[in-house]
Amino acid sequence: MAAILVLFLAASSAPSPIYVIYQQQWHFTAWALTVVFALYAIGLLGALLVLGPLSDHLGRRPVLAAAIALEIVALALFLVAGNVFVLSAARVLQGIATGVATTALSAALVDLEPSRGRAGVVTSVAPLTGLALGALGSGLLVEFGPAPTRLVYSLLAGAMVLAMVIVARMPETSPRRPGAIASLRPRVAMPAHLRSEIVPVVPVMIATWALAGMYLSLGPSVAAELLGLHNHLIGGVVVTLLAGTGAVAIALLRSRSAAMLLAPASALLGLGTLISLAGVAGDVAWLAGAGTVVAGAGFGASALATFGTFARIARPHERSAVFALANTINYLGNSVPAVLGGIAVTTLGLMTATKIYALAIAVITFSALVLRLRQTRTQPRAAVAPRV
Repeated sequence: MAAILVLFLAASSAPSPIYVIYQQQWHFTAWALTVVFALYAIGLLGALLVLGPLSDHLGRRPVLAAAIALEIVALALFLVAGNVFVLSAARVLQGIATGVATTALSAALVDLEPSRGRAGVVTSVAPLTGLALGALGSGLLVEFGPAPTRLVYSLLAGAMVLAMVIVARMPETSPRRPGAIASLRPRVAMPAHLRSEIVPVVPVMIATWALAGMYLSLGPSVAAELLGLHNHLIGGVVVTLLAGTGAVAIALLRSRSAAMLLAPASALLGLGTLISLAGVAGDVAWLAGAGTVVAGAGFGASALATFGTFARIARPHERSAVFALANTINYLGNSVPAVLGGIAVTTLGLMTATKIYALAIAVITFSALVLRLRQTRTQPRAAVAPRV
C-alpha cells in the first residue's frame, strides 16, 4: 500500500520536467503552463472534499481500483497528447485519481496497522518521496531515454496495472456500511473556538504550498532559462531537492511537537527562498540549489507542523470538516499563486516574476514567524493570568 501511494505521487510530478518540452513543441505561454498545473490541484482538491470519505462506505478495494483505472486513463491521455487541451484533461483526471487514491490508501494503511505509529509516518513521508522520485525519474528518462514525452507515461501505466493486480489480491480492510451518498457532501469548517490556533498557521500553509507550486510548475523553466541548465535531468533535480529534503525532514522530525516546529519551519522556508532567489539573480546554480535544500527542510517541517496542529486541536466530531479546511487552504495555496506567477511571467518576464514570487513567499513566511512568536509569548501569560 505504501508503494502504491508513492507511485501515485510519482506519477503526479512526472510531467514537471516535460513541461519545458511541451512549451517548445506547442508554443503556449507560461500562464497556460501554470493553469495546466493548477488543474491538477483543483481536481485533487475536489476529489478530497467530495470523494474522500467514500472508501469508508464502499470499502478500500473498489475505491482504489476505480482510482487506479482513472489514473491509467489519465496516463493514456498523456501518451496521445498533442496539444494543451488534452494535457489539461489528463491533469484534471490525474488530480481526481490521486485525491481518491491518497485518502483510501492512507485509510488502508491505518486499517492494516492500527496500533502502531508507522502508518502515520508513512502517510506523511510517502507523498513527498513520491514527488521527489517521480520528478527525478522523469528527468532521467527525458534526458537519456527515447521518446521523451512518451516513455515515462508508458512505464507508469505498466506500474499502475501491477498496482491493480495487487489491489485485486489484497484483503478488504473496511466493511461496507450505508451512507455513501450522504458522504459526498463536502464539509468544510473553522469552528470559532479554533480560530486563534488556526489563523496563525494559515500564512505558513499558503507559503509552503505556493513554493511547491512554483517549483513543480516553473522550477524547470527557471533552471533552463535563468541558470542556463538545459539538461532535462536538472528539471527533475530541482523538484527532487525540494520534495526529497522535505521527506527527509519529516522522517527526522516526526517525534517533535507541532508547536515546536512552526517557528523554525517558517524561518527555514523564508531563508531558503531568499537564498534560492539570490542564486537565481546572481546566476549561481549551486547557491540556488543550497537554498532549495534549506527551503525543502522548511517545507517538510511546515507540513508536519501544520498537520500536527490540526490533528491536535480538532475534536473527533470536527476532524473531517477541519481537515477539509486544511486541504482547501493547501491546494488553493498551491494552485492560485502558481497561476498568478504564470501570468506574471507572460507579462513581466521570467526573472521579474520569479523575484516577485520568491519575495512574496518570503514576506508571508516571515509574517507567519512573527505571528507564531507572538502567540508563543502570549500563551504563558494567559496560563498564569488570575481568575476573575
